[in-house]
Amino acid sequence: MEIPLGQRLRELPGPLLLTGHTGFKGTWMTFLLEHLNIPVVGFSLHAEKDSLFDRAQRTGAITEAFSDIRDYAALERFIDLHKPSTIVHMAAQPLVLRSYESPRETFEVNVMGTVNVLDIAFKKAFVKSIIVVTTDKVYKNDNLGRAFIETDPLEGKDPYSASKVGTEAVVAAWQQISKVSGGPMLVSVRAGNVIGGGDFAANRIIPDLIRGLITKNPIEIRNPNSTRPWQHVLDPLLGYLVTLEKTLTGIELQSINFGPLENGISVSEIVEIFRSHSIFSEFQASIKNTNPTENLEALTLMLNSGMAESVLGIKPLYDSNQSLDLTFGWWEKVLSMKYSPEQACLEDITDLMEKLSYE
Repeated sequence: MEIPLGQRLRELPGPLLLTGHTGFKGTWMTFLLEHLNIPVVGFSLHAEKDSLFDRAQRTGAITEAFSDIRDYAALERFIDLHKPSTIVHMAAQPLVLRSYESPRETFEVNVMGTVNVLDIAFKKAFVKSIIVVTTDKVYKNDNLGRAFIETDPLEGKDPYSASKVGTEAVVAAWQQISKVSGGPMLVSVRAGNVIGGGDFAANRIIPDLIRGLITKNPIEIRNPNSTRPWQHVLDPLLGYLVTLEKTLTGIELQSINFGPLENGISVSEIVEIFRSHSIFSEFQASIKNTNPTENLEALTLMLNSGMAESVLGIKPLYDSNQSLDLTFGWWEKVLSMKYSPEQACLEDITDLMEKLSYE
């Protein structure tokens, strides 16, 4: 009889090193790992004010170091101290618009930060598997609406996506080192437009809506016709852990996509779904029809996640509409029903694990 996925994940060896654990996805990942009883240690910058990590008062919840991924010596000391058997590398400068303002920092963090993680990890016999989180924005995008597969060509036009293409090049180089000289299993994982309760980052549609609601100020909606494959944060996080589990059994992968099965939903449709929730119904937003030539991001972007289903045996547990409902429902619980952020996250994780038990 096949062992259920949830049980298999609980048997992942620890500790797991999570870089970027104070970020949005990183905070959700620590909640998920704790629920699975997988020991985790974190290495990251201090959390930003009003972030999920900050709102959930997560400082000290796990063994952690607050430091810069570019600090090679500090990172190596932390790895030597805790001897992680697996690494999920999430630490990054993740914002497209910020990358235009700080392109050098973006490349230093995203490219050389990854070089530091891999260079150190490959010298440590106790590290067995590494997952490097990149993005759906690494693909050469002609805006024709085709869903990208893992072997499609890569190209980055803006500083953020270009830096992540650089990250992919770093991963490919260390995969070659592993073939020639031996080393941990190493996979890049690609997902994008991840949503979920607690995200408060700048220049993202849902955090912008929530900020407008909290401050009672109308906001301007940019690029209303842009479509994205919105997915709940727990879907790719689950995929990352399954990827780790599979690599530890000997399956070799270079890269893998995680995205929803259906086509994307436009930004303007998200605003209407937002207003369909009772506490958000009177929220005011203005639509700005940005000229495509002024647009700094792709109009369409979708991933083909067929490899995740065929090789890993998983597919998304939430479609885009369910992901949006979960996200807005999280904020409704926290803002109206007075749930703590931690309670709201754990309730969503419980829902995820119940879905897994029926898969």
